[in-house]
Amino acid sequence: MMDNMEDEPVNAPGALSKFFRRIGQTYQLLLDRWTPHTIARWVFTVVLLVSFGVRIVLAQGWYIVTYALAIYHLNLLIAFLTPKLDPSLEMGFEDGDEPGLPTRSNEEFRPFIRRLPEFKFWYSVTKATVIAFGCTFFEVFNIPVFWPILVMYFITLFCITMKRQIKHMIRYRYLPFTWGKPKYAGSNGATAM
Repeated sequence: MMDNMEDEPVNAPGALSKFFRRIGQTYQLLLDRWTPHTIARWVFTVVLLVSFGVRIVLAQGWYIVTYALAIYHLNLLIAFLTPKLDPSLEMGFEDGDEPGLPTRSNEEFRPFIRRLPEFKFWYSVTKATVIAFGCTFFEVFNIPVFWPILVMYFITLFCITMKRQIKHMIRYRYLPFTWGKPKYAGSNGATAM
């Protein structure tokens, strides 16, 4: 009886695990193909958000789901606008010397690196919107609330959070966007990025 058990491999992957592995590989392949197409990805996400908004307006409900999605998107936006190495948390600066990006030619160049990269920002926004869109098809998530209070609270939260983020940008002298920044010509005349 023991001989029969030794003939079967113990860790042989079943058909179900092979199926899910294949689905995961296909999903990752699609994500890898979408990676270089930044504008197309964001257009898709904006269309998805507009569709979600139309669904909420037409269904006249799911305001808690919408509010939770908006708070999550605000959290992602703040992580996207914040540098990976927060200058306010760095130690070892001399008295009165605040950290910031270099303003003189003899200072060290430190490029802006985001806490949340653009692709992960897009991916998280899209995934959360798809999940929230799916939640609108289940009545259990349609909790009755007075939605104008949620809208006013979100606007207040957005303004306070963005004011704090803009003050942080001004204090530590960084701009999280590359468009609009000056481009300098290199020694061979080509524009350096």
